Amino acid sequence: MSVAQFAIEAAGDGRVRASGELSFETAARALRAGLDLLGRDGSWVVDLSGVTSGDSAGVAVLVEWLAAVRAAGGSVRYEGVPAQMLAIARISDLDDLLLSR
Repeated sequence: MSVAQFAIEAAGDGRVRASGELSFETAARALRAGLDLLGRDGSWVVDLSGVTSGDSAGVAVLVEWLAAVRAAGGSVRYEGVPAQMLAIARISDLDDLLLSR
């Protein structure tokens, strides 16, 4: 049995890049890692094009990152959100929140 992997890293000025699985199995680690990078004010672009799969727990992580950054006075814009996560966001009526410009 393999352990799901997730990584998030700085990718230049105001940008971060996520890769791997953003799922129930990785959500707690992903939440902490993302908050460490995004936990301060500023405008952030989070590139999710390297995320290979995601579920409702992954969508919850994106919402938590967004809330934390907004609480610090910043903003987040997501790019390359995987189709399955967009579908979950739409069903949950969160797509406008995650895709806001």
